[in-house]
Amino acid sequence: MLAAAALAGAGGAIMAQRGGTGDRAATETVVRDYILANPEILPEAMRRLQAKESGKAVAANRSAIVEPFPGAIAGNPKGDVSVVAYLDYACGFCRASLPAITGLIASDPNVRIVYRELPILSPDSRTATEWALAAALQGKFKPFHDALYASGRVDAGTIQQAATTAGLDIAAARAAIQSPQVVAEIERNLKTAGTLGFTGTPSWVVGDQVLSGAQTLPALQTAVAEARRTGKPG
Repeated sequence: MLAAAALAGAGGAIMAQRGGTGDRAATETVVRDYILANPEILPEAMRRLQAKESGKAVAANRSAIVEPFPGAIAGNPKGDVSVVAYLDYACGFCRASLPAITGLIASDPNVRIVYRELPILSPDSRTATEWALAAALQGKFKPFHDALYASGRVDAGTIQQAATTAGLDIAAARAAIQSPQVVAEIERNLKTAGTLGFTGTPSWVVGDQVLSGAQTLPALQTAVAEARRTGKPG
């Protein structure tokens, strides 16, 4: 489907160059010959089409993406660019991306990190997410987040240890994880992830760009610079 759309786009560009003349068969021949002679343009056309479609999906769901769950935020709360990180506590690639997030905050005082919980890997992922959001409601999201990732694994024991390390009010947290606010946040993130076509974690939204997989600091810095350049910081 993407290939067909990209091919159609190439055809449109060629027709524009020719002043819009010629019948369908002639156009198809021109397009076919051009693609065969320049096959490197098709992957680029597909990438641009994917980026365009992703940008439309991000724009249509902007609020659900960039408005943080209370307390689940880092960096400059009023920063001009939002880097939205969809993470799962059971995800090793998410853990591997944490230094890049830390480095971005340190190197760019005008960036805002929005943490979005996306528990898709295991039942323990869902439990960890619930406790993380409960921690956020107590203003202790980051201590819990850091402690749980530092444990190296996710299970009932490490979740409770992270809660203790973060200094949570355990009774209040147990009540919060069943609250409509926490349940709604998780369901909203799962729905948004489906709409944006995420295939795993970590996934990211920076401006109108959707990124997949573990990201390096330079990659995030490039995405932030592009968001500023295009005037779509989120």
